[in-house]
Amino acid sequence: EVNLVESGGGLVRPGGSLTLSCSASGLSFGAYDMVWERQAPGTMKTWVGRINKNGALSYSGSVNGRFTISKDDAQNIMYLQMNSLKPEDTALYFCATADRSIRGLGTQVTVSS
Repeated sequence: EVNLVESGGGLVRPGGSLTLSCSASGLSFGAYDMVWERQAPGTMKTWVGRINKNGALSYSGSVNGRFTISKDDAQNIMYLQMNSLKPEDTALYFCATADRSIRGLGTQVTVSS
């Protein structure tokens, strides 16, 4: 069974940092292009960033320069390092394959003072 599980969400103050993790079973990050997405209440999912199987990175304009995606192919874990967090970053964060065929259940990030 293929599974993606996000973790690391929580409550953080504006300007703070948080690192999310995405653990995979039945799937190798070395063979898939992967994305992070987020969904704020009452809105559609939006793309946060992407890491290709070769390690190439891309980010949405709203997080570029603040968020960093990385992965450990040996451990099959992907990370989303989030710095300089803003209240508008509050959302449910998901990891998924780039074709969106496999997605985790998400981890909640709340940025509030």
